[in-house]
Amino acid sequence: MKIIVDSEKCEGHNRCYALAPDLIEVDDYGYASAIGDGTVPPEHAEAAQLAVDNCPEYAITIES
Repeated sequence: MKIIVDSEKCEGHNRCYALAPDLIEVDDYGYASAIGDGTVPPEHAEAAQLAVDNCPEYAITIES
C-alpha cells in the first residue's frame, strides 16, 4: 500500500499532516508530500485512510 499526494491539487490545509505525520511531510509553504516512496506500514493504514478521507482537495490517494 502506498499513499500518493497530488502536488497540483494540494492547497496546504495540512489536515493530512495532522492525521498522519508518520506518512506525510510538509514543505516551508505548507504543501504536503508523501514521506519516502509513500509506502504505508500496516500499522499506519488507518491513519493513511483518515488522511485521504479528510483532504478537502482530494489530493491524496492510496494505491494497493
